[in-house]
Amino acid sequence: MGVITNVTSFSRSGLAHWLTQRVTALVISVYIFFMIYYAVTHPNLDYTQWLELNGYFPMKVLNVLTALSIAVHSWIGLWGVITDYITVRLLGPKATFLRVLFQIGMITITLIYLIWALDIVWGI
Repeated sequence: MGVITNVTSFSRSGLAHWLTQRVTALVISVYIFFMIYYAVTHPNLDYTQWLELNGYFPMKVLNVLTALSIAVHSWIGLWGVITDYITVRLLGPKATFLRVLFQIGMITITLIYLIWALDIVWGI
């Protein structure tokens, strides 16, 4: 059981997860505020301007950092929920199997979305 917990939590402490979530939340917030600012300062935004903005290398880096932040932030949050609620005490002996199954599913979906986002960002 200890090996499964270490693998699925990436052998990090609760403090490391807490700090990571705060940093990723900051990156996501910066992205959101920048996008709102850009939309407000460009009231007649068209596709050409949008393409130009997202074609700049610094914007691509910000897009990638945001996509990575969303992936990491959601992984830590969902891992916490799953390990809190899919327990042997609540579900009996099948809990470990279900928890690992849900975590593998989360990893798969998160990687698919992350790869898709990277393909979009670098395809512009």
